[in-house]
This record gives sequence, structure tokens and C-alpha cells, in this order.
Amino acid sequence: MSIVEDNTAAAPDVDEDELRRRRARKFERIGKWVLPVLVMALALFAWDRLVVWNGIPHYILPGPWLVFSTLISDWPILFDALLVTLQITLMALAVAVIGGVGLAVLFTQSRWMEMSFYPYAVILQVTPVVAIAPLIFIYVDSRIAGLLLCAWLVAFFPVLSNTTLGLNSADHNLRDLFRIYGATRWQRLRYLQLPSALPYFLGGLRIAGGLSLIGAVVAEYVAGTGGIGSGLAFRILEAGYRLNIPRMFAALILIAVTGVVIFAGLSFISHMLLRKWHESALKREG
Repeated sequence: MSIVEDNTAAAPDVDEDELRRRRARKFERIGKWVLPVLVMALALFAWDRLVVWNGIPHYILPGPWLVFSTLISDWPILFDALLVTLQITLMALAVAVIGGVGLAVLFTQSRWMEMSFYPYAVILQVTPVVAIAPLIFIYVDSRIAGLLLCAWLVAFFPVLSNTTLGLNSADHNLRDLFRIYGATRWQRLRYLQLPSALPYFLGGLRIAGGLSLIGAVVAEYVAGTGGIGSGLAFRILEAGYRLNIPRMFAALILIAVTGVVIFAGLSFISHMLLRKWHESALKREG
């Protein structure tokens, strides 16, 4: 005797709360992109109308379309300057990562080293780089080295501070377990402390990415060297002296876009490294 399954039975109704949550998640995904674009469009429209209705000269406040056309026409000059600024930014970020992580590991391995040198890292962080930069360019012969040092001073501390915090935040019960099983200090560092510190390090890295760009721009302002090898900051100064305000806005837009791209890239790296195991990157229902 065969048993015939009834395939005509209706599927159970989906819970209304679950449907609402799905709709909310869908609208959230759409709004995440649509709302910023809408706000930007409204801001550009208001900017354009403000210039047109008040008859503001372009050497005081250019309209958005004039800025965009200037960005296109001056692209060769601005792109070369962008490459210089970006080179200093990425080099400073790389040195900040190497130095910050290295010192953080050293501090966690030696309490005496941390007590001796950490206060000086704090002093460098709280001292404005614009006050230190003139001295740096007096004592450092190479312009590139001076720019790199200024940008590094700004980006260094977030990596050091966050990584040190992460290395010291490893679970003490797991530390005791490693000790019971006779793990060496470097085994504890490799298999326990470094994985525990990874989210903290990545958080500091995202902060340092933007700060390295800020440091590079500030250093270029202080250096003020023109000609070949000039960054976006010098192009802004040059445009200001010539009352070429559209070029100033175009250079500022490039700096802002560069900062957003750096932050987005570092956020993507952080997500890819943490998405499978850390609470901050796991997708949750509801």
C-alpha cells in the first residue's frame, strides 16, 4: 500500500513580525545609499541657488558646476598633486602601522618599557603637528622625509594606543591556561594576544588612515614648496593667492574623496578579517 503525500497543503503563514523585520531591513539597505545621495543633491541645489540668487562672484563663492568643470579642466595638475599627497599619506600610514604595532608588542612584553616611553607618545599626540612641523623642516634636510615625519606623528598614536589596549585585553583565564600548559611568552603573544588585539588594531587603523591624510596636508601647508612634487595643499595655497577659488574647491573635494576612499578601503579590510568570528562584524537577524 503506497502512501501519497498531500502537496496541496498550504504553507504556514509567515509571522507578521518577521515580515516587518524583513521590510525594515530592506528599507535600511536602500536608505543607506539613497539618503546620503539625496542629501548631497539637495545641498548642491541649495548651493547653486544661493550663488545664482545672490549674484555671488565666482572669486568669492563659485557654483558647484563651475567647480566641477574646473576639476575636469585642471585634472592633470590636480591629479599630479593628488599622487604626491597620497604617496606621503600611504607611506606615513605604513610607518605608523609598523612602529605602532612594534612598540605595542614591546610595551606588553615589558611593563618597564611601557611606563618609560608611553607618556612621551601621549605628549607627541597632544602637541599640534602644525607647531612641530616648522622645527622638523629646519632639522630635516629632505622635504619628503619632513612631510613623512609630520604625517607619521599624527597617525602613529591611534595604532599604538589601540593595539596596546587590545594586547592587554586578552582573556585572563586563557592566559592562565596557556601558562599551565607551559606556553612561552611568544606563544602566548602569537596564539592569544595578537588575535585578541586584531579588532582593536583595525579600529585604530581606520582612525590612523584619515589622520595620516590630515598630517600630510598640514605638513604640505607648512612646507609650502612649489614646483614639481607639490601636493594638494600647495595647490590650494597657490589658488588662494591667485583668487582661483574654483580650483581651491576642486582640490578640497579631491582631499575629501581621498579620505573617504581610504576609510572605506580600511573598513572593508576590517570587515573581511572579522566577518566570520568577531561580534562587531557578524550579521544579526532582527
